[in-house]
Amino acid sequence: MRNFSHIAENLQGQKMFQILAQAKKLEQKGNNVIHLEIGDPDFDSPPNVIEAACDALHSGHTHYSISAGMEEFREVAAKVTQRSRGFLPTINQILVTPGANIQLYLAFACLVNPGEEIIVTDPCFVSYTSIIELCGAKVVKVPLYEKNEFKIDPDDLRKLVTKNTKMIIINSPHNPTGSVMNEEEIKAIYDIAELHDIYLLSDEVYGRMVYQDKDTQFYSPSVYDQCRERTLLVHSFSKSYAMTGWRIGAITAPEKVIKRMALLLETITSCVSPFVQLAAVQAMTDSQVYVDGMIAEYRKRRDLIVTGLNQIEGIHCVNPGGAFYVFPNITDTGLTSEEFSELMLETANVAICPGNYFGEAGEGFVRFCFANSEKNIMKALKRIEKALI
Repeated sequence: MRNFSHIAENLQGQKMFQILAQAKKLEQKGNNVIHLEIGDPDFDSPPNVIEAACDALHSGHTHYSISAGMEEFREVAAKVTQRSRGFLPTINQILVTPGANIQLYLAFACLVNPGEEIIVTDPCFVSYTSIIELCGAKVVKVPLYEKNEFKIDPDDLRKLVTKNTKMIIINSPHNPTGSVMNEEEIKAIYDIAELHDIYLLSDEVYGRMVYQDKDTQFYSPSVYDQCRERTLLVHSFSKSYAMTGWRIGAITAPEKVIKRMALLLETITSCVSPFVQLAAVQAMTDSQVYVDGMIAEYRKRRDLIVTGLNQIEGIHCVNPGGAFYVFPNITDTGLTSEEFSELMLETANVAICPGNYFGEAGEGFVRFCFANSEKNIMKALKRIEKALI
């Protein structure tokens, strides 16, 4: 019997799903587990989106679409980009994909050769490093510091750029910390990419989820070159529209890059289901009241969990500007990230993620996802405090 390939042998997946599996086992034993480990909105998809999908199914939109995506979707997505980011891409700059994760693979596979370098933050979304390694490229990490509210220091980034650097990845609002970079910080990173003529991939899946606190607004580097030279804009409907199970997103990039990505997408997965694309069109064109209501609710939950965590001895939590995560410092508890998370799951029946799952710089931190009800968040805070006594 042959062994697995080196790629298959080294696959790790997303470790937070391992915590979910452990939590499910506890629930099977009758435990009441509060889930704060997975970034999955607890809201249902908007009713108008569900209705649009049903109408599309009944209207026969059950066949193949072109690999780049339906023109209707891309035309609407271009107009949304114009409203939200101030420029109008051509439809040939937009590729419809089954979610955002595959956009990362398409970008790395089409633009980066084995051995070339991609700079990511530490900590970062777990799929970045896994997919980079899957493509044979080298991961280079720029550390994020709590004292800087988990934002990239451009000086640290400059020191890491070499002749082998092919791409920089930024993520604002950021997973796992919830940090949001300001305009000056975004521009400084774009200038570094431009100076060294390298690609800049901006993961904006949480772009709608900015809480508009004082001095906190959403900025995208795509405005500087309108995604015509080096910027790749990653977008998904999963978080903002509570459509995680639909698997649909879109990437905006230079036309020549999109052309290659479309060929690769066509090779490995053909296309995104047309009825799902039409549901997403409805999401983009119809009233945004439902989405705005979700974001307002997340803001209340953020305020609740940050205040509550900061009242627990041994825990300090920075107030995040976006996304639906908090990344508290737990070093004063005397526990490692994994010890803390294990204690919370086994003793308090609260499922969270160790910070080191997101990179070495995440040690001493844990990630809470507050996509859960205020009632459950309050209950979780009480359980955590009791477990630490």
